[in-house]
Amino acid sequence: MADYKGIAVFCEVKEGKLVPISTESLGIGKKLAEDSGQELYAIVVGSGVANAAQEAIAYGADKAYVVDDEILKTYQTDSYVTVMEKVINQVTPQVLILGQNDIGRDLAPSLAFKLGTTATLDCVDLAIDPDSKRLLQTKPVYGGNAQAVYTSNTDPQIVTIRTKAMTPLAPDTSRQGEIVNIDAGIDESVIRTKVIDTVVEDVAGIKIEDAEVVVAGGRGMGSAEAFAQLEELAKLLKGAVGASRPPCDNGWIADTVQIGLTGKIIAPELYIAVAISGSSQHLSGCSGSKNIIAINKDPEANIFRQARYGVVGDWKKVLPAFTEKLKELLAS
Repeated sequence: MADYKGIAVFCEVKEGKLVPISTESLGIGKKLAEDSGQELYAIVVGSGVANAAQEAIAYGADKAYVVDDEILKTYQTDSYVTVMEKVINQVTPQVLILGQNDIGRDLAPSLAFKLGTTATLDCVDLAIDPDSKRLLQTKPVYGGNAQAVYTSNTDPQIVTIRTKAMTPLAPDTSRQGEIVNIDAGIDESVIRTKVIDTVVEDVAGIKIEDAEVVVAGGRGMGSAEAFAQLEELAKLLKGAVGASRPPCDNGWIADTVQIGLTGKIIAPELYIAVAISGSSQHLSGCSGSKNIIAINKDPEANIFRQARYGVVGDWKKVLPAFTEKLKELLAS
């Protein structure tokens, strides 16, 4: 039976650099490693990713395991599960952390099945139980209306973390760590699917999941033209524009900016909800926001239960006044 030790982080690389969710994973991974007296491992998988290993060490990893192969250039379940199963069996970490994104949501449960263990998705907090030394895995339940803490009795304990739920460490380029190269050792015959084409999402400005400030509108906006006012405010705050489901369904705004259980899960520093009632489906996508400001004419709107600050009033009067005041403050 394998002796599982250490905290491991699956590190995604884009254009030669770690993606933000991976640096966030390394941040919480380092804390878990220190709390449990273990080492932090980075597992870097892809094509042309060798340089990202040193970056992972700068962000806290004690050791980086690198699988660099052309066959891994594009994420596909079969190839990545096969490679990760090989790496995990060699490294035998007690905990494996992935990001709660398209890759993590697919890879974590598939890998857990292969390894005969469990996977807890969409965690917003992780901690080591001082008594059992097992991983305490906190995630939203009941549409974001409550949080539950899970534990697993099998190793490795696999989890995914929500974007921006954790904080990365400041990179220290002077840190030294061991880099171990692992041969992928797989053949194209194991890949049962083929990527025919890749369509890159055309995003003007900041992507909603990366924005520190998000200004979102709901059904009460009434039209596509009304969203122009949100864009003005978002631009002033160097943020992005989002929406609840009804505006996307009505074609007022692209569905790529839908926030909620069936849309994007975000956790910005500031979330301004305009004319959004606050259904559980929507709140599950924004409840991780550090500060929520709600503007709604209904004093009983559910969004006010989650908001730190609330304005009861017609957004058509409140928003222009707020925007003008903001312009004055920024100009002074």
